[in-house]
Amino acid sequence: MTTVWLVDRQFDSKGLVRLTYATEDGRRMHTKELAEQRLVTGDGVTAGREVQETALGESPADEIERFASEASEMAAEHDLDDVV
Repeated sequence: MTTVWLVDRQFDSKGLVRLTYATEDGRRMHTKELAEQRLVTGDGVTAGREVQETALGESPADEIERFASEASEMAAEHDLDDVV
C-alpha cells in the first residue's frame, strides 16, 4: 500500500467530483470520481488514503511540483483520515 494525499478537487457540470491524490514527491497520482451529492451525505473527503501500487499512475510532468507541494502540506497538517 502507498500513502497518497489530496492535491486537487474538481467539480464538473454533471454533478461529479474528481479527487486527485498524489504521493509526497508528486510523481505518482490516484484519481477518484464520485457524485457531488455523496460529499454531503457520505463520510466526506479525507486528507489522505492508502492505495494499492497498481492504482497509481504517473503524474503529468507539468503538475509534479504542484502535487508535491500540496501533498507535503496536507501530510504536515492532517492525519490520513481527517475530513477536509
